[in-house]
Amino acid sequence: MMRRQGKQQHPNTIKGGKCSSSCLGKLTENNLTEVNTFFLSFFQGSQKLRVFVFFWLLVVYSVTICGNLLIITLVSTSRNLQTPMYFFISQLSISDILLPTDIVPNMLHILLNNGATISFANCMAQLYFFCIAESCECLLLTVMSYDRYVAICKPLHYISIMTGTLCTKLAVIFWLLSFFVSFIYTKIILGLKFCGSNTIDHFFCDLVPLQDIACSDTFPLKLELYLLSIPFVGIPNLIIIISYVNIVRAILQIPSNINRQKAFSTCSSHLTVVSVFYMSLSSVYILPKSGQTSDVNKILSLLYTVFTPLINPIIYSFRNRDIKKAVQEIIQKYF
Repeated sequence: MMRRQGKQQHPNTIKGGKCSSSCLGKLTENNLTEVNTFFLSFFQGSQKLRVFVFFWLLVVYSVTICGNLLIITLVSTSRNLQTPMYFFISQLSISDILLPTDIVPNMLHILLNNGATISFANCMAQLYFFCIAESCECLLLTVMSYDRYVAICKPLHYISIMTGTLCTKLAVIFWLLSFFVSFIYTKIILGLKFCGSNTIDHFFCDLVPLQDIACSDTFPLKLELYLLSIPFVGIPNLIIIISYVNIVRAILQIPSNINRQKAFSTCSSHLTVVSVFYMSLSSVYILPKSGQTSDVNKILSLLYTVFTPLINPIIYSFRNRDIKKAVQEIIQKYF
């Protein structure tokens, strides 16, 4: 059985990588199967520009890893940070390390070589770990909003509700669910056939670019993905909205302006992270694609895959007194 390699294309393909009926017939007759390599193009530019973007992304990635490792270390070692909120922040930092680590190293390789091939197996593995990180972040941001709801709306019952055992169980469940749903997402993509162009106009193997170059009908796949996104995107969004509606109501009922500001400051960091994450994610996967170029799609994808993991520790560090205090204690202790 013959398998196609590299960037070669079958002559009977139409624009966009879709096969005509005659193409599919001839492929069947010649016993040709889907491609076993993809070509990631990212963007075509001069060598100087690509080198500049390479070092820029390398710095961003390095700062992201160091910042999130710092958050994990602080939460693990500081007694003042042994609370449910900081526990979930540390879990979020683990997700923020996994996501760019899955994407950025290969992206840097693509920049240096003005594009690069990736095997079908590696492409599916990248998609799998990408889905794990995104799914887990959705669930973690949801439970963090509930944590803020309990802290502000039910402060007397906070300790009895948000116990350490409950937080640990929730974290384990979230990671297991993320592994499971990512397996389903990847299995659905494996059902696609790729008989046309094997060029992915993106910097990683994402759901939308893979659907764009598929030969088989993608409507059943899109329907399955939308149905699957309801419990992992729709319901978490609804819980976050309900939590913050109740939080705002509770804060507005506080008579003192000073106490009102203190109450809002306890959830402002989380609200900022949620807004950035869901706005960028929705712009890529939910909003209509009409009039949206591939370059715009790449920029939006960079926002939630590379820059959101960077700004999360920055937001929680600069807007959080407890973390600042923990950093000062470590500096005084060791330096």
